[in-house]
Amino acid sequence: MTSKNTAENNNYPDMSHLRPRAELLRILRHFLDHRGFIEVQPPCLMSECIADPFIDPITIPANQIATASSRRVQQYYLQTSPELAMKRMLGRGSGSIYSLGPVFRGGEAGGQHNVEFTMLEWYEVGANLAGGVDTLRELAKEIFDAKECDVLNYREAFQLHLSLDPLDCPIEQLQSLVDRIDSSLVAKLGQDRDALLDVLLSERVQPHLGKQRPVVLKNYPLTQAALAKPSDDDPQCAARFELFCRGIEIANGYDELLDDSILLERCEKVNQQRIADGRSSLPLPKNLLQAMRDGLPPSAGVAMGVDRVMLVRSAIRDGVVPDISAVIPITIERA
Repeated sequence: MTSKNTAENNNYPDMSHLRPRAELLRILRHFLDHRGFIEVQPPCLMSECIADPFIDPITIPANQIATASSRRVQQYYLQTSPELAMKRMLGRGSGSIYSLGPVFRGGEAGGQHNVEFTMLEWYEVGANLAGGVDTLRELAKEIFDAKECDVLNYREAFQLHLSLDPLDCPIEQLQSLVDRIDSSLVAKLGQDRDALLDVLLSERVQPHLGKQRPVVLKNYPLTQAALAKPSDDDPQCAARFELFCRGIEIANGYDELLDDSILLERCEKVNQQRIADGRSSLPLPKNLLQAMRDGLPPSAGVAMGVDRVMLVRSAIRDGVVPDISAVIPITIERA
């Protein structure tokens, strides 16, 4: 006999990964606490947000906040990352800090996405690209029970899996490869090298990354620097690095940019791209720009998707990569 509550049962919390999640959170906190980091709790709701060409923040009209300060702005943003608040703390002398909590991204749903998800973000004061990569490697070995974590340059990854130099090869060569994946994309992306590289990375390179053990990919093209400094290793690259395991992107890190004029220029370019893609522009992060003018300490910052870590740990244990909804007790569809 079928229960009359069958339809409602889909909204029940999935409890199967509750204890493994609690265990992972303890491991993450212990790793950073043991290294002298201080845990902080940045606000989820702020009047500014980090501008990204492809990430849409969820907005709340200021009149719904109904405070004296809300009269000065039109809307607030659920944070896509705790970066803005944490860098303001760094600028006031916090030292090395980390945050472990919820972040929000509009329209993100699927096998590896949920609108609300858990992010571990940390800033290691005094660390550069090499130091940031080393800390991330050590954590990767611990959370994935791996004896080693490899390091690979972005250019080397493309040479290894596509036999080309992604920064110097003719644009027509990239277009030809993307055409084999989806011919409609070539006309849409045109001469946009970074967009073409993103397709090739996700479709042809990323599935091979971290198959046997985790790998950190470093030195992304300078045009994809986001909030990273230029790399000391390669003038065409940025001091940006990412962690992959079982073909899944786990974390994104930077040797953090300290120059406010470069940040302002990059934010303006991001807004130009957002408008060109039919997205709304985002306000300039004035508080972060001021913190950079006042002086931020050199540091390496990393943002890690905790739910994706859960996916990989589950895959290592059970041999199957689950949908992200299996490792989040209450997803947006059940909320």
